[in-house]
Amino acid sequence: MSTQQEKAAAFRALHERPGVFIIPNAWDAGSAKLLASLGFEALATTSLGLANALGKVDGTGAVSRDELLANCAQIAQATPLPVSADLENCYAHEPRAAARTITAAAQAGVVGGSIEDATGDPAKPIYDFTQAVERVQAALEAARSLPFHFTLTARADGLMHARDLDDTIRRLQAFEKAGADVLYAPGLRDLATIRAVTSAVRRPVNVVMSTADPALTTAQLAEAGVRRISVGGALSRLAFAAVLKAAEEMKALGGFTWVSSTLPAKEVKRIFSA
Repeated sequence: MSTQQEKAAAFRALHERPGVFIIPNAWDAGSAKLLASLGFEALATTSLGLANALGKVDGTGAVSRDELLANCAQIAQATPLPVSADLENCYAHEPRAAARTITAAAQAGVVGGSIEDATGDPAKPIYDFTQAVERVQAALEAARSLPFHFTLTARADGLMHARDLDDTIRRLQAFEKAGADVLYAPGLRDLATIRAVTSAVRRPVNVVMSTADPALTTAQLAEAGVRRISVGGALSRLAFAAVLKAAEEMKALGGFTWVSSTLPAKEVKRIFSA
């Protein structure tokens, strides 16, 4: 795939075929190349992973819109794979202002992206129902004005902020009615809750494993009706955990046994040369 139109068509087709697919989340060009080398069919970005790489706190507005879009461009250019962007709340409360981030993300090279109903304001963490739906509608209007099919993911974050499942399902159903291509509710942990969501809607559902029971398998999720599996910032946190463990060994014990677990330089060169 060389053109954005080809990537967009391939990404849409992944959601239309039977079964489930995994879309791992890269946080920079290097992690994108590493994941692509393993044969994944598409990639996603991660706001948490980007914040980690920049040494900033995720979800606080510390990462700017320009930084996020630059990260989208770097990841989209790193491999021939379709990329879907974690666009948070699209950096605006007003629907049409938020929709401009969809257009900007497409210009950065991605072929899909998300808009969420989390406000970023601790005092009022979730947009009112009507405003949340209007934001999805505006995002879809922007997406459909593009010269390719931009796969829009509508995300309901209520479970991450003590909202109940019924409210989350109501929002996902409204987002589906508005025309969203993919529905996403972070915070789904067990199969029963996941089935409650997939059975309530018809559009593809994304489940993020960073908040789900890690014992679940791809086969179980497919049986429960999930179409797409992401991992959010979990791979970035895993990388940080490995570095932290190695650094603690150096600092506390003066040891370097962790070197034997590193990826050989030749393998890194092979991946990056592909």
